[in-house]
Amino acid sequence: MTDILAPLALWFRAVFVDQFDGWVVLGFIAQGFFTMRFLVQWVASERARRSVIPIAFWFFSLGGGALLFIYAIHRQDPVFIAGQGLGLVIYIRNLWLIANERKSPLADAD
Repeated sequence: MTDILAPLALWFRAVFVDQFDGWVVLGFIAQGFFTMRFLVQWVASERARRSVIPIAFWFFSLGGGALLFIYAIHRQDPVFIAGQGLGLVIYIRNLWLIANERKSPLADAD
């Protein structure tokens, strides 16, 4: 049994312990933002008994996306940089649309 666990323990140490630094902490915080956005969306939908995307979803998306973008730049991962960069554009655009909708005269009539 130890023959099987020894390589696993070495792998775990190499991945989770030896590389642990401030960048890994940033990456985990960013992933935490992404987890929160799904939890917020799920709770809002359950309360409304229909699919809902609350504004907090977009703010958690923007926060997590920005932190992951910084992390991806540090890691010099072009696929990750491109993916997170495009996501940031989408999150900002959705927040912009929400802000404009709230400022419009039609929003006051509701």
